[in-house]
Amino acid sequence: MRPPEGMAFDFSQPAGEPALTPAHGVSWRVFANPVSLFVGGVVAVLLELAEPSVRTGVWEYSSFRRDPGMRLRRTGSAAMMTVYGPRSAARQMIAKVVRMHGHVAGITPGGRAYRANDPHLLDWVHATAAFGFTEAYHRYVQALSTAEKDAAFAEGAPSARLYGASGAPESWSEWEALLGATAPGLEGSAILHEFLKIMAGAPILPAPLRPLQGLLVRAALEITPEPVRSLPQLRGRGLRFGEAALVRTLARVAARLPLGDTPPVQAARRLAAGSGDAPPRS
Repeated sequence: MRPPEGMAFDFSQPAGEPALTPAHGVSWRVFANPVSLFVGGVVAVLLELAEPSVRTGVWEYSSFRRDPGMRLRRTGSAAMMTVYGPRSAARQMIAKVVRMHGHVAGITPGGRAYRANDPHLLDWVHATAAFGFTEAYHRYVQALSTAEKDAAFAEGAPSARLYGASGAPESWSEWEALLGATAPGLEGSAILHEFLKIMAGAPILPAPLRPLQGLLVRAALEITPEPVRSLPQLRGRGLRFGEAALVRTLARVAARLPLGDTPPVQAARRLAAGSGDAPPRS
């Protein structure tokens, strides 16, 4: 949950400045849990890699294959900023990412031209992230109502628009509609298999927790929606008997542990400093 070296940021400043997402909303709960954060992130990547244009851009331009741990930490740091960061800093970060994405373009192996800042591709990327994190929290941490699931998507709309995703879903039903419209173009590939191999072997979690890495990847596969879950590279690789209960236990224990001086705690302190109220206990 802490940013990698070179991306450190004090989320407790400036006092009182709001985030792009509402304080202590559904997103603040979802992103504060490290288990749902990890599982949801894997779900999002699986869905993104099933879309040919997104898959080609991610695999050809990102550093994931060379250093998956750092790539995931950088992506997680960006997510923390969009959820908990002061609006001014979040907008600056997003503008930088948009400029970088302006150089990402090419042709898929199937001959389709793509560019990373295509609004339709951005809609899919932001929708898969919102689904992954929300569903992971719902399945493994605490059940969310339909209204709370809708809120999770709506809360991400301001940052999605800043990235250029002009049609990203703002409710659960809109996500389902987008998934249905996108499903015919989703496909398996050797890259999906390679991604799972990397996630199984790369030192992504801290050493004491590394034996749990495979379990959490399987937890992500378990909640990946159709038609992606049934692709040849993913079929039958979800949780084994009794493992769902173990993941829920891990996630709920994580929800009760003190968070330390992480972005959610710092952000709560920032807002409390502006209002004069004491921040909520971690």
